[in-house]
Amino acid sequence: MNNLIELYGANTGNSIRAAIALEEAGIAYTARKVDLWAHEQRDMPYKALNPAGKVPTLVDHTLTPALVVNQSNAIIQYADAKAPGRLAPMLPDHETVRVFDRYFFFVTDVIAPSHAAFFLRQAGLDDAAVVIDKRVIEQLIFAESFLTEGFMAGDSFSMADISAFTIASSVRDRLDWKSHPRMADWFRAIEARPAVQRGLNAFQ
Repeated sequence: MNNLIELYGANTGNSIRAAIALEEAGIAYTARKVDLWAHEQRDMPYKALNPAGKVPTLVDHTLTPALVVNQSNAIIQYADAKAPGRLAPMLPDHETVRVFDRYFFFVTDVIAPSHAAFFLRQAGLDDAAVVIDKRVIEQLIFAESFLTEGFMAGDSFSMADISAFTIASSVRDRLDWKSHPRMADWFRAIEARPAVQRGLNAFQ
């Protein structure tokens, strides 16, 4: 356990994405489970760390004042900066650009629409949610074309695989895996990674 870096979260895609990034980067941290059903995310002192009352939140006590990061994708960037070479190539070159290009593809074209569909369903706008959900699946299937070298952005695991894996996990029952064997092989390989397994279970 490392109390110098804490990751507050729950069993949500955003929290798991952050935990996997820390695990894959080899950054020691302590997972702090936030009970969403008990509305702990809305209570003090958690809202002192995250005024929006959402998860995850990372707190790095090694810095003065302590660094607080509230966005899962910013936590991935934090992990990449703290452990260069683990989530993206260290040197800025074509491979680095491809990692960020694919990473932001999943962040903007797949994850963000998925969140939008969730909120539309919460608002009772099911027909609109269905249209966006269909787009999410289409974009994930399109991403199979990225898998020419084994991973989403080349021949090495990267932050692009983290973002892709967490959103694919959330819709795994809606994907026709038999029709997309490369995607299925990739998913199984990512899921089997020890660091990914630790991240998946961080808030159990």
